[in-house]
Amino acid sequence: MNNLKKIGLSALAGSLVAVSANAGELAVSGVAEFTYTNKDGSTGSGNNITGNPYGANNNIAFTGSGDVGMGELTVVRVINDGGTAQATSYATLDMGDLGTVSFDSVGGGLTGTAANDDILPTAYEEIWNGTSSSYVSGASGNNTLGYSNTIGPVSFSAGYEKNGAAASQAESASSGAGVTGSTTSYYASVDMGQFGIDGLTVGAGASESTQNSTATTDADTKYVAGNINYSVGNVSVGYRQAQKNDGTAATQSTQVSAYSIAFNVNENFAVSYGEQTAERDDSSTTTTTVDEEVTGINATYTMGAASIRIANSVSDNDNFVSAAEQEHTEISLVLSF
Repeated sequence: MNNLKKIGLSALAGSLVAVSANAGELAVSGVAEFTYTNKDGSTGSGNNITGNPYGANNNIAFTGSGDVGMGELTVVRVINDGGTAQATSYATLDMGDLGTVSFDSVGGGLTGTAANDDILPTAYEEIWNGTSSSYVSGASGNNTLGYSNTIGPVSFSAGYEKNGAAASQAESASSGAGVTGSTTSYYASVDMGQFGIDGLTVGAGASESTQNSTATTDADTKYVAGNINYSVGNVSVGYRQAQKNDGTAATQSTQVSAYSIAFNVNENFAVSYGEQTAERDDSSTTTTTVDEEVTGINATYTMGAASIRIANSVSDNDNFVSAAEQEHTEISLVLSF
């Protein structure tokens, strides 16, 4: 199956240093990214940029792994130049047939709907990047417990996050007083190739976040998401459905449908196009909202360890405001080592 995968900041290629220590190994790799970003439109923050559109983000990843008796332990720490000590920090324990347990110290979105909120095929970014959102969330914050496994054609994962932690916690430390509640998240997918339909994957998941904002008020948010992806030859297509039920007493809901098609022109060049429509219902008001419609075009050209990537997203009726428009254009050069 020929899957198109965007080159994200967590997909760090190449090894700079590798040393052996007892039964483990430590590797260091990195990415340097340079970007040009332009926003335009009639709504949203950051539109009509008049400042410096150029930026950079350099990441260094330390990956340690080794057999610890119970399974293969992998520890990942990613630092960047954006002022964050740890951009990503997590550990996984692969126990073979028993599955993989994870602890996500700094939101990596490893399991459940957080890892599968929008997995439509794309040459670079999601359709809505810079203008809207996937309208799906999950257990992906600091100190998230996760589990994943694959049994036959079925892959599934789950995550649990206890709310109230503003930062990753040290050993034997707690977040103390703060917002109570938690987030649970689940996702499962089926590889239909084992049923004779090569290239087809079907998946669905759900997430619920509970938050006791006051002593007497509960504000729960629920998400559901479903994805169908199919790849044949150089072409990948996908369809996505999602729903978000929001707010106190679930007074607001948003339904989302989206599709995309991606094409590997050759081994170096890939392009994709997609559309997303979001419809909002708010039973707490009599106001009729319009549908938000987003289109996204992406392209990537790769030369060895270097990639040039372009993303353009346009949102009509942005944030459900009639005639409001927002456009986001991004050009990225990535160098991996």
